[in-house]
Amino acid sequence: MRPIRPGDRGPAVTEIRTVLTGLDLLPPDGHGDDFDAATERAVRAFQQSRGLSVDGRVGTETWQALDAARWRLGARTLYHAVPEPLIGEDVRSLQERLLEMGYDTGRADAVYGVRTARAVAQFQREMGLKPDGSCGPHTMGALRRLGRKVVGGRPQWLRESDAIRQAGPALVGRTVVIDPGHGGTDPGMVVPDGPLRWIEADLVHDLASRLEGRLAAAGVRVQLTRGPAPQTCLPDADRAQLANSLGADVFISLHTDGHANPAANGVATYHYGTDNGVTSATGERLAGLVQREIVARTGLRDCRTHAKAWDLLRLTKMPAVRVEVGYLTSPEDRGRLVDPRFRDRVVEAIVAAVQRMYFPIERDVPTGSIDVSELRAVVAAGTRTG
Repeated sequence: MRPIRPGDRGPAVTEIRTVLTGLDLLPPDGHGDDFDAATERAVRAFQQSRGLSVDGRVGTETWQALDAARWRLGARTLYHAVPEPLIGEDVRSLQERLLEMGYDTGRADAVYGVRTARAVAQFQREMGLKPDGSCGPHTMGALRRLGRKVVGGRPQWLRESDAIRQAGPALVGRTVVIDPGHGGTDPGMVVPDGPLRWIEADLVHDLASRLEGRLAAAGVRVQLTRGPAPQTCLPDADRAQLANSLGADVFISLHTDGHANPAANGVATYHYGTDNGVTSATGERLAGLVQREIVARTGLRDCRTHAKAWDLLRLTKMPAVRVEVGYLTSPEDRGRLVDPRFRDRVVEAIVAAVQRMYFPIERDVPTGSIDVSELRAVVAAGTRTG
């Protein structure tokens, strides 16, 4: 859909204002159909609270989040619907509540899927209710009566950390999905530079291809979400579904950033998380490792890690990060990004970060200390021995 932006008018704007009023982000003034300055401020506040890109416009992802925000937990009966699952803020609130109590719903993605239904059924069984996996008035009453079931640590963090620990430190045999951002009808950032023209989609695909080679040499099964010249741009939700269908162990999305101010520069890494502290623990750890390794090995400015609820991070069921590897609009960053040797250093940093994620925390190594070529040598030695 074309983004709805300040200055627009019409029924869609009226609907947006109605939802924002219901969330107490706009005063109840009869709503109206004008996307004015107050509406833009309310949209920005909503995007900030939901971990979305804060641009004051209502594109596809913000529209879907607004539509989901209509629902409050307890306002409707929730159940696992096929083929179109129920989606809404009430589902996410239920998932977060169950996670706090120690029930495994997986990621709080606002989608009432099989895993959520199983968690509800387990809760119902323990409460002496009919374990049908749906959340109606009786189940809501039981939820309101109970406090937290697990203390001494975040239950989801404990589960995710235990899964990583049991997997062991070796990379051989793991599956990593690499997502070169944009592509096809969406080139991403396009920056003229004298007689040249630098395109984000092309640069990140080259990065992804180099990363594919390094990981494959370390014994990893690698899948890219797109080729160098796709006809269309795959939506983020479809990229996440591809990673889920492949049973990926790790998902890495590669982008470059851009800004109207050419002085803006640096690298930032994003993981799944919401404004109320719900996060993917392993995704958060992987983001921190990727960020530190890239900064140490390339000298890019550290723009830190951030929690976001983008579809790409919310809908993936494995540790997932999105890396903004420098600003293509920055002459300094661009000069580095177009150098193949620099892109090789970025790739080595990401490989080192993935390896470190599988090390037990007590056996972690200093940032920048892993020699990626040694990972390849171990695999080669094992092949010769076999």
